[in-house]
This record gives sequence, structure tokens and C-alpha cells, in this order.
Amino acid sequence: MKVLIVDDEKLALSRLKRILNEEGISNITACNNPIDAIKESTKTKFDIAFLDISMPTMSGLELANTILEMNSNIFIVFQTAFDKYAFEAYQTGGLDYLLKPISNESVKKSLEKIQKFINNSNCSNIQSAKNILAKRGAKIYMINIEDIYYIKADLDEVIIRTKQTDAYVRRKMQDMQELLKEKNFFRIHRSIIVNVDKIRSMKSIEQSKLEISFIDIDDIVTSSKDGAKEFREYIEQRAF
Repeated sequence: MKVLIVDDEKLALSRLKRILNEEGISNITACNNPIDAIKESTKTKFDIAFLDISMPTMSGLELANTILEMNSNIFIVFQTAFDKYAFEAYQTGGLDYLLKPISNESVKKSLEKIQKFINNSNCSNIQSAKNILAKRGAKIYMINIEDIYYIKADLDEVIIRTKQTDAYVRRKMQDMQELLKEKNFFRIHRSIIVNVDKIRSMKSIEQSKLEISFIDIDDIVTSSKDGAKEFREYIEQRAF
């Protein structure tokens, strides 16, 4: 796990680095100003960033937005001596908010929280994976699988569509299909998986494809020819 820590106070920087070492994390890049942190983020894809909020050249909140633009999958943990920034920190996309002086216990809890998110995102057992961790910009979403309408491939990520929003997960369609195989989801196209329970209507179109609409949202998705044939068979089997 690669960790970036940024703090303009050298003692605070050394303290956090020591605590992380004690928690078994050794791959750490420490910066005492945001400019160096941005340069390091262009060279290394960090998993976690611990950012001090109050810094002279750029606030940790501004730095977080810059880092998230470069790496939307990074986990941000803010650290500060003041609790007044908590709401803004979470709105910016922070997963946790630590008050100085930072303790071993608070860092340990943050790492456990991050590991829980990772486990939920990567878990291949649908019985234990009831939620999927997804991101949109700086915001992190824990999406209940039952709230998903459909999933669509987008380059090296997938887009998860819910009633409220769409968010991104860095996973392959095959992984998502495996994750959802015990639920009422079906892959109607090489790049589309639908939640059958959310379907409002289906219409046959050219080449025997299916056009599918959903309950409560206006989106329409289209199957492949083979996907339509297999989906019709799937629906017929479930009807008996």
C-alpha cells in the first residue's frame, strides 16, 4: 500500500510517519508542502493520502481536489487541530477526519475503515458483499446492490447507475457479472448488465434486439442480438 502524507509541521509529519510504520506501512512518501505533494502524485499512484488541512500555500481541502482529479480512487484522510472543518472535509471526499495530536488508535481506525471499503469493493462472495464502493469525482458512495438499475462498461471502469446518481468502479464487467451472479442481474450485452427487478418494460427492435426501460428513471439500454435471445430464455425459465 502506497501512502502520501502532507503536513507543513515537521514534527506532525514525523509523528504520523512513525505511527504508520508501527501499523506495518513502510511505503510512505512524506511532503511538507502541497506543491511537492502534487509533483509526487504525478509520478506515483498512491492508495491513501493523509492531508493536513491548514497549510500556508494551499489548504488540504484544495490539495485533495487536485489529487482526486489525478487519481479518483485514492482514499483521503484529513488531519487538523481544528474540528470546524469536519463537514467541509467530508464534502470534499474525505473518508476520515483526524484531530491532532494524532494517536495510534485514530490512525488504526482509519486504516481499518479503508480496508473495509476495499474488502467490500473487491469481495467476490455476494452473500457478504451487499454494497459496492464507487466514486464520482471527489465523492465516495457505498451503493447497496439492490439499488443498482444497470451497470455499463466505460474503458477500464464500469458505471453503476442508481436512481440518485451514477458512479464509477475500477473493475471489469466479468468481475461484476461474477459478483452479481446469485442476484437477479443479467448481462444483456458485453458492456451492459441490468437488474431485472428494476425493469419496467421491454420492446423488440431491429435484429431481434431488446430495448429496455426502467422503473423511476428515464434511461433506456439496448441488448445485443445474442444477449436478447439469452435474456428471453432466462425470463422464461424464471417464470416457472
